[in-house]
Amino acid sequence: MNLKQAGSGADVDERLAALMTNANAVRAITAAVEGTIGPKGLDTMLVDRFGEVIITNDGVTILDKMDVNHPAAKMLINIAKAQQAEVGDGTTTATIMAGGLVAEGVNQVIRGVPVARVIEGIRYGINAALEQVKQRGRQIRDIEDEVLTSIAMIAGREHRDIAELVVAAARLIGLEKLTETNFKLADIITAEEGAENEVFLGVIVDKERMNEDMPLSVSDAKLLLVDDALEPEEIGDEALGTEAGFKRYSELQDEFKLNVQKIVELGVTVVFVDRGVHDLAEEILTDAGIMVVQRVSARDMRRVAEHSGGRVIKRTGLKKDLADLQKYLGLAEKVYEDEKLEQIRILGGKGKPMATILVGAATEEVVGERERIAKDAASSVQAAAKGGYVPGGGAVEIALARDVEKVRENVKGMTAYGVDCVSSALKRPLAQIVENAGYNPLEKVEEVLAAQIAANSDSLGTDCDTGETVDMLTRGIVDPVPVKLHAIKAAGEVAIAILRIDTIIKKKEEGTNAGKPESAANMPDF
Repeated sequence: MNLKQAGSGADVDERLAALMTNANAVRAITAAVEGTIGPKGLDTMLVDRFGEVIITNDGVTILDKMDVNHPAAKMLINIAKAQQAEVGDGTTTATIMAGGLVAEGVNQVIRGVPVARVIEGIRYGINAALEQVKQRGRQIRDIEDEVLTSIAMIAGREHRDIAELVVAAARLIGLEKLTETNFKLADIITAEEGAENEVFLGVIVDKERMNEDMPLSVSDAKLLLVDDALEPEEIGDEALGTEAGFKRYSELQDEFKLNVQKIVELGVTVVFVDRGVHDLAEEILTDAGIMVVQRVSARDMRRVAEHSGGRVIKRTGLKKDLADLQKYLGLAEKVYEDEKLEQIRILGGKGKPMATILVGAATEEVVGERERIAKDAASSVQAAAKGGYVPGGGAVEIALARDVEKVRENVKGMTAYGVDCVSSALKRPLAQIVENAGYNPLEKVEEVLAAQIAANSDSLGTDCDTGETVDMLTRGIVDPVPVKLHAIKAAGEVAIAILRIDTIIKKKEEGTNAGKPESAANMPDF
């Protein structure tokens, strides 16, 4: 890459070397995902050095699996990951807008606008856009609102079976649960090869019973949850070599046997254990007809406890008397092992109602992709339930671009050129969507702009099948407000962070001489 060259062919001052190399890295990352956006977006094939292949059009998956070294490129990828973690969708939109902001910011700097003024204008424009998104949001008042299905369909990449599963689960849980701060609908999703699509009130633990002599199914189950190993307390080898140590060992073995016997006396029928189970405990519990599931993850243990109304207990807690131990037990209508899928199901728990979404997949290769699709759909549905929705398909971004252009009139001096960067970046999603559909992006963006102004509407966009300007709301093409808010905010933050970088210096390696400033040409490519 020749640092003396810009996109227009004009010479660029060497002082802009860092800015130019960072902008080029961001452009390369944006190019990797922009072809996936919209109903006509295509897939990307990711191949590792062992030949393992992932085929997906999920933006964050592409970015996460890319082999990237350039620091500015990594900044953009991290912002997409943050978008995914926070709201579960909108990563491609955030990446495209961030790329647009950086590109337009660089263009303004090349024209002679000071970087500080560009950043000031971007910050002003982003804040104006965020405020307008909130004002344009429509709220969901009823869990039966059909707009939830539309949201699940779009985020679920038109997989109707997955969208219907997600919406069915949302309706089982209800709006109140969906709006809880610590609850994530995406966390109740699991995908299994050979499974049938299913939504049910209950919890899945991806484990099997310890042995086949234990019951396959238990009704009116009493559950004990041991957040520990179900083994005797250990004693050191050195201590064991002494008479006192051996005596203590014998006492611990007897105490452990009595504690396991308490489980039987309590009438417990199912035991979930965080770690391993001692042979003696397995024998006693098997003889008593108790189902034991070992090495249960902390996440699954919490879900079982919440659903059954039980409380986790340490192995030392088993020293308590029977009356105290009763308070730790959970209850469920049925616990059984699905031998085909090799998992345990807990149904009809007496604690909090919890739903599980089981997504079926025909082959092992598509399990991960169908799970990612379902989680995106679930995240979007929950986001809409919490924060409302706006027209999708790039329509609301065009309306926001118009809003930003209006507030530009209140900005003085060169800061206005930074505001222009925001309005331009907001047009990028629609431009890329229609380009992926085979239309001229400049033409279609101008058509939508004119139509929205004429109708005083924020919901007009482009039909990717016909190229006509249509109402996105009547077509059921909508996006959650929180997704838009976070995407715009994240794009602004990463663009400003990249534009603020004036110099790139290679850090000193341990045991070498101090690092020396390097031109952007010597920085690693992404």
